[in-house]
Amino acid sequence: MRRRYKKKKNIIDRVNKWLITFTELLKNVLVFTIVCGLLFNDPFGIITTISTLIGGIGEQGLAGLISLLIIITLYGRK
Repeated sequence: MRRRYKKKKNIIDRVNKWLITFTELLKNVLVFTIVCGLLFNDPFGIITTISTLIGGIGEQGLAGLISLLIIITLYGRK
């Protein structure tokens, strides 16, 4: 019984590490596209998208504030 538990825990740990690595990769891609957008006149449209998101958060009131807090919390994780 303990062996099954350890095996399941090992699988969950592997999936968790993979997801953390994938999330870090996505963060790096996002930063790269933002930098490219600033340097090369927004070829990917990321600056426009971010501006639209920020504008939408401002218009949504409390729901926008909660969404912004969730984004900041997720970004603050390491």
